[in-house]
Formats: sequence, C-alpha cells, structure tokens
Amino acid sequence: MGKFVVKKTNTGVKFNLKAGNGQVIATSEVYTTVAACKNGIASVQKNAPVANVEDQTEAGYAEAKNPKFEIYKDKAGEFRFRLKATNGQVIAVSEGYTSMASCENGIESVRKNAADAEIVEED
Repeated sequence: MGKFVVKKTNTGVKFNLKAGNGQVIATSEVYTTVAACKNGIASVQKNAPVANVEDQTEAGYAEAKNPKFEIYKDKAGEFRFRLKATNGQVIAVSEGYTSMASCENGIESVRKNAADAEIVEED
C-alpha cells in the first residue's frame, strides 16, 4: 500500500507519493504550509483515479480534458508524466523513465496507490 510522505524543505513543504515497495512514484511542488501540502495530496487523491492520459510524445496528439496525466519527454530524452487537476494546475510530477511502458506503469501505480494512501509527516 502506498503512502504520502510530507517533508519540510529549505523553502517550504512538499510530498512524495511512495509505492508499497518504498519507491517514489510522484512528487509535488513546494508548498508554503503543511496545510497547503495536504490540500495538494487531497487533490491528487481525488483526480488521479479518474484522470485522462494525454501522450504528448505523439505527433498531433489529441488534447485530453483535465484532470489528466500528461506524458512527455524531457531534455535528456526520458519519459515523464505530470498530473494536472481539473483547474489545469500541476499537482504531481514523476521522475524520468527510460521507456514509455515504465512511465505508463508509473501512472497506473499513482492511480492505484493515491486514493487510499496514508499520510505520514517526516521532519
């Protein structure tokens, strides 16, 4: 079972969504407060299970409606995804994946783990 780990940084607070094996599958932006970070978690829990998938690596891709996972390639040529809420705001991002299949597995893992993941605060 997954968990959201809320962690303080030098500039604020962020979360990592970890899969049951402890691997980080999604990360948030840096929030100013723990409360704002927890609102971000609630948004991921609400949006991830129902989000569409938009593959931006395909030429002439069809634009999906928010909420959505956007799959794209970074400057290093790795596949990544970002989860956007219904308002279009990015609420979680992935690490880089070497293959499209691994990136899609990451999205499925977020869908599966986010909804009922416990929230743990670390110092």
